[in-house]
Amino acid sequence: MLKNYIKIAFRNLLRNRSNTFINILGLSIGIASCVLIFLLIRFEKSFDTFHKNEDRIYRLVSAFNSSTGTRYSGGVPFPVADGLRLEYPSLEKVASIYQASGQVTLLDGKNKGGKFEEENGVFYADPQFFDLFNFGWLQGDQKSALTEPNSVALSKECAEKYYGSWQNAIGKTIEFNNEYIFKVTGILRDVPENSDFPLKIVFSFNSLKQTPIKRSLSDWVTTYANYNCYVLFPPGLKADSFDSFLTTFVKNHKPPEYQKDEIRVQPLSDVHFDSRFDNFSHNVFSRELITALTLIGIFLLVIACVNFINLSTAQAINRSREVGVRKVLGSSRLQLGVQFISETFLITLFAILLAIVISETVIKYLNELLKLNLSINIFSDPELVVLLLLLTFAITILSGFYPALVISGFNPVSVLKNKITIKTIGGISLRRGLVILQFVIAQVMIIAMLVVVSQMNYFKNASLGIDKDSILQVPFPGDSVNVYKAPTLKNRMLQVPGVKSVSLSAFSPIDDSHWNSDFKFDNSPTNTDFNADLKWADVDYFKTYNMKFIAGGPFRESDSVKGFVANEMLIRKLGFKDPEKILGKKVNLWDGEIVAPIVGVIKDFHSSPLNKEIRPVLIGSWKDVYDMANIKVSMTDLSSTMQGIKKIWDSTYPKFIYKYTFLDDKINDFYKNEATLSVLYSIFAGIAIFISCLGLYGLVSFMTIQRTKEVGIRKVLGASAGNIVYLFSREFTLMIVIAFILASPIAYYIMQNWLDKFAYRINLSLGIFLVTIMASLLVAWLAVGYRAVRAANANPVKSLRYE
Repeated sequence: MLKNYIKIAFRNLLRNRSNTFINILGLSIGIASCVLIFLLIRFEKSFDTFHKNEDRIYRLVSAFNSSTGTRYSGGVPFPVADGLRLEYPSLEKVASIYQASGQVTLLDGKNKGGKFEEENGVFYADPQFFDLFNFGWLQGDQKSALTEPNSVALSKECAEKYYGSWQNAIGKTIEFNNEYIFKVTGILRDVPENSDFPLKIVFSFNSLKQTPIKRSLSDWVTTYANYNCYVLFPPGLKADSFDSFLTTFVKNHKPPEYQKDEIRVQPLSDVHFDSRFDNFSHNVFSRELITALTLIGIFLLVIACVNFINLSTAQAINRSREVGVRKVLGSSRLQLGVQFISETFLITLFAILLAIVISETVIKYLNELLKLNLSINIFSDPELVVLLLLLTFAITILSGFYPALVISGFNPVSVLKNKITIKTIGGISLRRGLVILQFVIAQVMIIAMLVVVSQMNYFKNASLGIDKDSILQVPFPGDSVNVYKAPTLKNRMLQVPGVKSVSLSAFSPIDDSHWNSDFKFDNSPTNTDFNADLKWADVDYFKTYNMKFIAGGPFRESDSVKGFVANEMLIRKLGFKDPEKILGKKVNLWDGEIVAPIVGVIKDFHSSPLNKEIRPVLIGSWKDVYDMANIKVSMTDLSSTMQGIKKIWDSTYPKFIYKYTFLDDKINDFYKNEATLSVLYSIFAGIAIFISCLGLYGLVSFMTIQRTKEVGIRKVLGASAGNIVYLFSREFTLMIVIAFILASPIAYYIMQNWLDKFAYRINLSLGIFLVTIMASLLVAWLAVGYRAVRAANANPVKSLRYE
């Protein structure tokens, strides 16, 4: 019996090749999209789930409350870890880890003297960190390898890069930033890709005591975002209970003016998904995005299934005589239903196989876009096999049940008397509703794509209040010896043809790294209720970035801070309307460590990415902390200018590796997640409209066949080709317009909520919605136009001789 079902199913599929092709193609694209989205979401949700006690591991995070709102940080003050060990001994583990970057120089081995710039993967960690997290060791004892100062553990990949073989690395010595010497005491297994701890080089945490950071190791006020403290809860301890303890803990240790700040706990399972606190990999994949991608995958599959249902029910009239004969010969409705479900199963099976091929082909492009290493291996991935089996079952039932119900229910007497027509089989309203559903989904996705792309264009073209074009940023060593070479570097670079201006600073005007602090103003005994971004730079900073003064002028250069330049936002926060009146008022930082007057006011500029409000800013001259040269260059003969800059840098700092970044590239990196999202939405919107129009093409093809005689009669009676095309397209045009009316408020609500995340954003203009409806109509007309024009141009004589 089963063999007979399959044989008949094959015959019917081959007899209706065009519809079979449309169904398989639409389903395979929808399934392939689901498979790729599944692989991506599974990968993102797997981050750091391989640790034995991951459900009891928490990170301590900070929330700073002020009149400007709440600012979040994944870091806490350095003394917090020791304080918790002392005051909350029931915690099973407390671990500290601090992220750094810099240059590694090999002091022995066959690559002796080799230099490597390590921007990512460099950490200081205490031994407890490896008790808390299950990162494997190839060599060395995790309990003792990082106990002593000046000890370091290397990842297998890093050890092989330095010494050719990781077995040769133990006992070797390296120099970090040409200042600190470390002995290799352990080799770590390479950290899996699905971890937010990209450990490559791990120095002993005790080694921080010999670095400038030692001043902060006992500071309960200063918070470093790149210092994290993790704790392991004992069984039964609740996060709410521990948060209550932390409230008291903060009051006991922070000065009164900082007790409005909070320290909270964040589950390890949230670290990868919460953009407020970031993580060490700087790879945050929000749960909202996971939900959006999941819905997109479901919607694409629904659109493909709708095509199948529409084509199957519309084509039912062609199967009516077959059903009538088989019923007369004794077939039951159940047997006929099973037959048509079998055809659906075969189509789904072919679509699954084609989807696997499509996924294998496309996944390499997805990996390039997302900088991932996803792979498809059916034979070693049981979860993917289960997904495909569930999709096969779901699609077969969802797509096949209703058409099978309709077709198997034909009355054999009516069929054999030739009384079955496209209207008598019913389902016209359902087919119209399904087409409308398809285009509602497609148009919501098109609007979302247009909004995201428009917002990205806004980010790229919005005025930042500074000149960001053609500015090269070259970091230089910030240690106490090399920082004094910086003025010489600056003067020599100014002699290079093509260099217009050079400024030395810590941080660029717009930066994701900065110092942030409150301060005492105008001899006030209390600190301000807001923080200001602190920028340290020489006097040429304002010329290099073309900052506009509205009052006063630049500060006077000296070895210590002699004056501050404020932005408009800061003076507004202090209650001044006239910028001239704030000049001469003193700013007191850190209880008198730095006291200097405000000597100038500049127009507002964006000191952080455009998803945040413009912040108060103070700019002062502090030579000891400079670590960057900001170089304004001419784009004419840029290659020669770059070579001249590198030559001077190499001669000034011969022990260090030269590197540079263009400011506009750094700014673009702020929005890399949104840029990736715009590409994904564009792809999925294109797929949605393609599958929808594929179904329209199939329906119009079927209609032209069913209405062949009608078209012939109309032409004989004088109808033009345009009249015929209008006949076929008007119903679909109306359905697309109805879909647009339904899609617009849905898309508006969703995208307005998304835009609300950004302090500076586009407005949802009428133009975006007009483009959507016009694009939908144009693509749909192209889809139905070919078949409609063919029908309109057919010879009416042949049409009337039809059958």
